[in-house]
Amino acid sequence: MSDCLFCKIVAGEIPCDQVHADDDFLAFRDINPQAPAHVLVIPRRHIAALTDLTDGDADLVGRLHVTGARVAAALGLEESGYRFVINCGRDGCQTVPHLHLHILGGRPLGWPPG
Repeated sequence: MSDCLFCKIVAGEIPCDQVHADDDFLAFRDINPQAPAHVLVIPRRHIAALTDLTDGDADLVGRLHVTGARVAAALGLEESGYRFVINCGRDGCQTVPHLHLHILGGRPLGWPPG
């Protein structure tokens, strides 16, 4: 999508602090970090939100989580732990309409989240 912020990042039109890239996913540091480690993992293919997933996306969603775990390990978060968050819709605090997985870590994370 030409007006999607994350699609522009995938296309290289907007720079990012990249921490991982492969054929299907891009991971980069969040510009408004909520923890010492705060990285977003996005599919290169535009999917607006969890609500737009189909049965055909099951493999992609699984690989999104596997990629997130690998990125978390590369960030040194395996031993201390980390959190995955996927926001969906206005009430779920999704601010960019492109599916993305937040990896948060580097400090104790409270529950419930703010």
